[in-house]
Amino acid sequence: MQRRTFLFGLAAAPLVARAAPPATMKGIEELQQGWKSYLPAGATVPSAEEQLKLSKDEWRKRLPPESFKVLREESTERAGTSPLNDEKRPGVFACAGCGLPLFTSAMKFESGTGWPSFFTSIPGAFETKKDFFLVYPRTEYHCKRCGGHHGHLFDDGPQPTGQRWCNNGVALKFIPKDTKT
Repeated sequence: MQRRTFLFGLAAAPLVARAAPPATMKGIEELQQGWKSYLPAGATVPSAEEQLKLSKDEWRKRLPPESFKVLREESTERAGTSPLNDEKRPGVFACAGCGLPLFTSAMKFESGTGWPSFFTSIPGAFETKKDFFLVYPRTEYHCKRCGGHHGHLFDDGPQPTGQRWCNNGVALKFIPKDTKT
């Protein structure tokens, strides 16, 4: 039994090592620049410069109702309902509307909020704006390629960024690095 526990610990070590953000901003920059290493071999993904503009009806046909409400109408899914909140495999989180890569699995952390949370993003993936919906100002972020609403950016995340990109799970799709899993 002790051998099994030891072997399980060894197998889990790489996951534990990825769970903590890099200790320095230089480490964050390296993580941001190396995001493509989290894609499966041979994967092609769109660029933020390849704008995707569709009519409301085209979006409605393309997206499931829950994703449409969040991405196109700036709604919020209920906390704790997204299976992506528990996603732990290496890979890339992309926009569910247009496929633009937004975050890697190494950028994700458990915030305890019930939504997938990240301490940084892939550079150039988002545009931000102030949101006064709850009276006080918040920073809302949208996919740069399709304009889809993803969530809000808070300053209560882990160091060294201090950021928490709080994302709606229905606004994301996960691309695992290992396509066999």
